[in-house]
Amino acid sequence: MNCAALRLSFILTLSCEDQAGIVAAVTTELANLGTNIAESSQHWDRASNRFFMRIAFSAPAWVSADAITKGLAPVVNRFGLSSRLLERSRRPKIVIMVSKFDHALLHLIYQIRVGWLEAEVAAIISNHEDSRETAAWAGIPYHVLPISKENKQEQEGRILAVIEDVGADLVVLARYMQVYSDDLAGRLFGKVINIHHSFLPSFKGARPYHQAFEHGVKLIGATAHYVTAQLDEGPIIEQETERVTHSMSVEDFIATGRDIESRVLARAIKRHLEARVMINGRKTVVFA
Repeated sequence: MNCAALRLSFILTLSCEDQAGIVAAVTTELANLGTNIAESSQHWDRASNRFFMRIAFSAPAWVSADAITKGLAPVVNRFGLSSRLLERSRRPKIVIMVSKFDHALLHLIYQIRVGWLEAEVAAIISNHEDSRETAAWAGIPYHVLPISKENKQEQEGRILAVIEDVGADLVVLARYMQVYSDDLAGRLFGKVINIHHSFLPSFKGARPYHQAFEHGVKLIGATAHYVTAQLDEGPIIEQETERVTHSMSVEDFIATGRDIESRVLARAIKRHLEARVMINGRKTVVFA
């Protein structure tokens, strides 16, 4: 019998004020539980004196998540750790929100289909009908919830209901052109990733590629970040730029930008789902 089949995979993330002995204490307890560490990454943020750690490990099938949590409790209490244990036996569920531009949505569906992204799209929410056929083709429930100033609070309640009903681990704004209210952004903090169609903080708002074209920029890009109440100012997860030239048309800018957006968003989602991203105030620690 294959011994690997008898083991479960986990990811442990933790953070605290930096202190001596954290790594030794955590890894000793994991060894006592019979685990085998596959990856270990640490970072000390000097400005805040915060310590961040991510450990990926396997454990015998008879060692449950509860047993691991209980075994680590003395270390957690001793160092005042904020910790999270993720068991990787279940595919995480995501809800994708989209408006009319569907390039990022299509890219995510493809990356999930080929197995590069380990996730299940539990629902697609839109304020337009445009992606209904895509959802039907992929076998994904599709919810159209148009938003206006008059019904924003009511519709956001329905959005939250869909997210909670499907048990979503993550919400992805794949060019969803509506701004979350402060209340919804606060309730879902750390669980919503947005793709911003510019290299923040440049060219916010509508028609960013037209703005970039008119200013004759030489680099365009995209930014994936967590959503907060402050518009487009959430902790950044991933960014990318690409060189453009004076000989390119605005259509070339748009096509280049859409490719970048799709790639950046997919990478940010992958890193979040693999617990490689840890929020550190207004910024993030992203382990490779």
